[in-house]
Amino acid sequence: MTIRTELDAAGIHDPALRAAYQRCRELNARHGRTFYLATRLLAPAQRPAIHALYGFARWADDIVDEPRADDPVATPATRLDALTETLREALTGAPAADPIFAALADTATRYEIDHVLFDEFLDSMRMDLTVTDYPDRAALDRYVHGSADVIGLQVLPVLGTVGERADAAPYAAALGKAFQLTNFLRDIAEDLDRGRVYLPADELAAFDVDRARLQWCHAHRRTDTKVRAALAAQHAIARHWYRYAHNGIERLHPISRPCVSTAAVLYSEILDRIEHSDFAVFTARATVGNARRTRVAGSALARALWARRGHLTPVPTRT
Repeated sequence: MTIRTELDAAGIHDPALRAAYQRCRELNARHGRTFYLATRLLAPAQRPAIHALYGFARWADDIVDEPRADDPVATPATRLDALTETLREALTGAPAADPIFAALADTATRYEIDHVLFDEFLDSMRMDLTVTDYPDRAALDRYVHGSADVIGLQVLPVLGTVGERADAAPYAAALGKAFQLTNFLRDIAEDLDRGRVYLPADELAAFDVDRARLQWCHAHRRTDTKVRAALAAQHAIARHWYRYAHNGIERLHPISRPCVSTAAVLYSEILDRIEHSDFAVFTARATVGNARRTRVAGSALARALWARRGHLTPVPTRT
């Protein structure tokens, strides 16, 4: 299905705004393969908003992690400050020079997404500029709330619910958390290269593991016995959040359930790959192959099409 069909279904007709949403869709397709595949299971009218939310999150994350070679003077901190100010202006109705802001502001207005969720997300992105370690679970949870929980809360109005949105909110936040904790395990070597450890220091210490031991494992491309035990404990915590989040899928609008369940299955299978490799996270990055992603999404497609026949698509609060 073409982007034109999706934008028509969503009632987005302004040419500049359509181009803005198309830019976000391209970002999603290029960088978020599993997430993008899952969005294809949503109704066409829902997809542009999800792409806009992803596009903004991706852009902010890249500011923190990817220095710009074409502008060596601007630091990540100054770029993030500029992004924050531009976002606030866009959300209050000012013309957005960048298409990503235009699409995001339109989505936030259409679905009445709480602007605080964007502030909390940027707060966590700002933490990445100065914080390199987390002493305990409470400290890590403060970061994860802004970097992941709020993403689930941002998309919830687009997905729709069968009851009060507040009843589904804890489960939406939990799925965002589960995805993030999965990333922390999968990307531990990459994060070490950036000088960061996203695992609670006190929980690692219970297994006699610290940053130095993680660095040793990374340098030698092996997972020693103590680190394996520590990672297994973190793996179990991530599993817990997937189980909790699964209980909330039935609270979503029926049209949105195949998408969310597919994303949860595919992302949780990254944990399977990590476990099956005996936690060899310093040797290779755990991934779910294209064939497996296609099979899971294919089996969900029939459910998605059936749901669309029997239910109206969730509509924005405002249009």
